[in-house]
Amino acid sequence: MKMSSLELSEVLKEGELEKRSDNLLQFWRKKTCVLTSDSLNIYADGQKRSKAKELKLQSIKKVDCVERTGKFVYFTIVTTDNKEIDFRCFDEDTCWNAVITMALIDFQNRKAIQDFKSLQESTSPGHQERHLVKSL
Repeated sequence: MKMSSLELSEVLKEGELEKRSDNLLQFWRKKTCVLTSDSLNIYADGQKRSKAKELKLQSIKKVDCVERTGKFVYFTIVTTDNKEIDFRCFDEDTCWNAVITMALIDFQNRKAIQDFKSLQESTSPGHQERHLVKSL
């Protein structure tokens, strides 16, 4: 049985967020969200029966525009292609924006370490000699 990326990743936070729609009227819609170490999964229904929209952490540039007004905390996720996705959550909820930001930092750190190790391996003398032998 094939497992989804959600089932393979550690769940960091699960709960309800409101997402501003992209259409002209820009209504706030309740969404069930699951944040993992690799992505933010956004479901249209509370039962998670619908297919999730998966927002990979690698496609998130930053969490921006955090504002607390009345009973809501508003924040914007900016993607690597500069798309802005607006969210809000109730003030008494554990701060989604902080948890997403920390997950993003952790993801970027893991990627930087992985990239550094790959660079080290590709520039190590043993690797260069093996590469030379293969090309002969």
